[in-house]
Amino acid sequence: RVLSLELNKDRDVERIHGSGINTLDIEPVEGRYMLSGGSDGVIVLYDLENLSRKPTYTCKALCSVGRSHPDVHRFSVETVQWYPHDTGMFTSSSFDKALKIWDTNTLQPADVFHFEGTVYSHHMSPVATKHCLIAVGTKSPKVQLCDLKSGSCSHILQGHRQEVLAVSWSPRHEYVLATASADSRVKLWDVRRASGCLTTLDQHNGEKSKASSEAANTAHNGRVNGLCYTNDGLHLLTIGTDDRMRLWNSSTGENTLVNYGKVCNESRKGLKFTISCGCNPEFAFVPYGSAIAVYTVFTGELITMLRGHYSTVNCCVFQPNFQELYSGSKDCNILAWIPALREPVPDDISEKSLPQQHLNPAYEDAWSSSDDEG
Repeated sequence: RVLSLELNKDRDVERIHGSGINTLDIEPVEGRYMLSGGSDGVIVLYDLENLSRKPTYTCKALCSVGRSHPDVHRFSVETVQWYPHDTGMFTSSSFDKALKIWDTNTLQPADVFHFEGTVYSHHMSPVATKHCLIAVGTKSPKVQLCDLKSGSCSHILQGHRQEVLAVSWSPRHEYVLATASADSRVKLWDVRRASGCLTTLDQHNGEKSKASSEAANTAHNGRVNGLCYTNDGLHLLTIGTDDRMRLWNSSTGENTLVNYGKVCNESRKGLKFTISCGCNPEFAFVPYGSAIAVYTVFTGELITMLRGHYSTVNCCVFQPNFQELYSGSKDCNILAWIPALREPVPDDISEKSLPQQHLNPAYEDAWSSSDDEG
């Protein structure tokens, strides 16, 4: 299904934003509701379900925090995220130096955290049961951890030298956090440890650092502005302004040396890319100018470019239940990329007699019946 993603002519997402869309998130509980955040501070909540049951439909905006809302962000919203365990709460952070915790039903902020600098990124752990920490990356090199339970910034992780552009909790270990910075470094932290930092990723796997201390322990030769774990948490994908994407073994910190070729990345801030879930192999969807590049995560192969936006793509999010992709762009549009339907085969022709090249290899029947397995 992922190999046949195409811009769907039958599905629209209601156009509410009057400025670029920076961030999207689909809630993990039902996979039905999507949030978007825009450059003008507006946040919109959509229902992706087709309630009309007609083949052609528009995903409706259920509500929004618009410009006239008393608690709207004053500047660009850079990250929105649903509370991982239910849809009653969501979070947003902005260049107005604030992180807001929203009650979905009343659209009122239940809590607000203020920072000294611009907020580039924040993230809540998808798996944590023992803590309610929100990691926040700001203009400061210090990574802030805000505790939802106490309503205060509980601790600070020190080690980066420049602003922190992206943060992501491991989907495997609830206390492990990855952070990416403009200092070319990616650090992995165990937030329970006093020293905090577990490892600093090194693109040369320790080979080069013997000669020069300066080149040591950089993940990229430029600002690192994107991070995404694979769904099992075993690997971490990073992207930098050196036009490179790298895949790391997240437990050893080793650069796996998968070559994705040139991955154009001119973003001055965090880049929101995503990895498929429930597919084998896994695919990475990376904003690439006004297109979205689709790579096979473990081989580095560029599968296709999804073209449809008129301007820079800022973010994309994967809907695992139906293997769909949604993307947001500077052109104010959210586009839905849906797997193409298979052409029905007329009854009088059996599939066996069809020329085989019509079958996309992704659709070939790979099931074995339990009888064969004894």
